[in-house]
Parts: sequence; structure tokens; C-alpha cells
Amino acid sequence: MKFIDETDIEIFAGDGGDGAVCFRREKYVPKGGPNGGDGSRGGSVIVKADGGITTLLDARYRKHIRADKGGNGMGKEMNGRSGEDVVLTLPVGTIITDKDTHEKLADLTFHGQEIVIAKGGKGGLGNMNFATSTNQAPRKAQKGGKGEQRIVHLELKLLADVGLVGFPNAGKSTLITVISNARPKIADYPFTTKVPYLGVVKHKGVSFTMADIPGLIEGAHVGAGLGIRFLKHIERTRIIVHLIDVANPEIKDPMKAYSVIRNELKSYSDHLANLPEIVVLTKTDIPDINKKAVKFEKEIKKKAKDVVLISAVARKGLSELLDKVLRHLKKATST
Repeated sequence: MKFIDETDIEIFAGDGGDGAVCFRREKYVPKGGPNGGDGSRGGSVIVKADGGITTLLDARYRKHIRADKGGNGMGKEMNGRSGEDVVLTLPVGTIITDKDTHEKLADLTFHGQEIVIAKGGKGGLGNMNFATSTNQAPRKAQKGGKGEQRIVHLELKLLADVGLVGFPNAGKSTLITVISNARPKIADYPFTTKVPYLGVVKHKGVSFTMADIPGLIEGAHVGAGLGIRFLKHIERTRIIVHLIDVANPEIKDPMKAYSVIRNELKSYSDHLANLPEIVVLTKTDIPDINKKAVKFEKEIKKKAKDVVLISAVARKGLSELLDKVLRHLKKATST
């Protein structure tokens, strides 16, 4: 499925129905009383969060969304039928903003959440409501109210507990495939992963979500490579798992590779730079690579960083990594 994380749509709530001007028509009653019923409310536009959706693709192709108009009032004190609401299903993590006023209308943070983003118009009163002792045959009724109309901007920022970051081919996709239910495409060339993937990880009876963010490169915060388009998807994670491929011959100095990604996070936002971080050295099942990793582990620990050596393919170090993730998540939840 194509990954879409921003789009605009125009929404129209339904107008309220008009009240009726009617009178009783009974045999031998020359002047029957008013019995015009009320118009009913127009339908509203509602957004609903669905944890099973990970893209705004459907919304992108629904440029205009209209709810039903309320039914008009009728004679015999019969009210009109209420307009049906329209429910727009969106991914968890979607932020809805009014395009003109920039007002945040909704932030969908959990599955099943529902929020009205455009209210239907009120129904008008029929003439039976305006009868008085001095005006027993009113010939007026109310028009239905207008439904709200607006253009809204939809922006998806994935909601995940853990965000995986690192250079292209650092092993993020392999790791998330091994420890979760996510199935990103994997190949031996840079930028294999072109969209974020979200997976559910279960470890020692605890479940949490992990996002595989496409590979960052130097200058990502200003749009280099896949750029800032995907940096925003790390914003709402609670911890960062930073993968470094010490087996990559192009990475002569893992410390420099680490600093490049850290600089990109800080340049994008101080919030990202201050998130708890676990540094993961990948592909360490090869003896010579393991020696290089152990040396780098000592260097990075001087910065008081949490470090773990793994090999996703060999299933090495994964339990230790997940133990560290759970400890950080528990700490983040308690603060």
C-alpha cells in the first residue's frame, strides 16, 4: 500500500432542515390550528481512529466529504428525518488542522477515538411552536441552520513507543522483521526502506510498538536523502534505538557515524536530541567485526550511553536489547 502522510480535504456538514408551515385540515373545522413540524439537524463529519490503518491514502482520494442535509418538517406535527453523519476513518497518529485558521481540530491518539470536526446545522422550528393566545394561526417557521464547512489538513505522525534510526543499511529493517510482526522489504542497497514501518513487539509479557524510520544521512534535517519527511515520525516516540553497522566497510569511524545521526536529530529538534537512547551495534556475529564493535562500545560508553551488541540474523543479543527497551519504557512511563 502506498504510504501517504499528508493531504488536504474539504468537508461539508449537512444543513439543518427547514421547519414547516402547515395547518390542520379537518371536516367541519374552518380554521384548524398550526401543526407544522420541525426540521431536523444536518449530519456531522466525524473522524475515527483505526489502529489497523497506517496511511492517509484513502483520505487523499476523498477530496470532498459531505454529510446529509436534515429533513424538512411536515404537517401533522411530523419532524424531519435527521441527516446521517459521515465517519472518516484515519490512522492513529493523525493530526487534523483547519487550513485557514490553523486551529488544531483533533489529534487521534488511540484506536476507536471519535471526534466531530464539522457540526451539522440545527433544524428549524415549525409553525406549531409559534402559536400564542393572540396569534393562533402563525404563518412563520425557521430555516434550518447551515452546517459547518472547512478545508482541513491531515498530517500523520506515527505513534510508536520506540523509533529505530540510523544510516541506510544499518540493519533496522532486519531487526524489526525478526522481533515484530512488521514485514518491510529488505535488500542490499541503500534506501531499501522508503516508508516508515510500524510493528508490534512482544517481550516477557509486555507489548510495545516500534517504528522503522527510513535511513537518515547527513543533512536530513534540511531535506537531504529522504530528509525531514520522515524525521517527524520519530517525534512522538518515547525512546530511540540508534543502530550502527560496524560491519560496513564505508564506516571507518563508527563514532563519527554516530555523531552525524545525533547531529541530525538535534538539528531537527531539541526534543528528539533529549529522548532516551539505546545504541545498538549490528551484524556483530562475525569475529573480526565483533572486535571492532567491542572497541567502539568502550568509546561510546564514555558518553554514558546504553550500548548493546546484536546480530539480528544470528538472533544474538536481542533479548538483552529488548530488556533494555522495557526498562527505558517503564522509566519513561513513570516520569
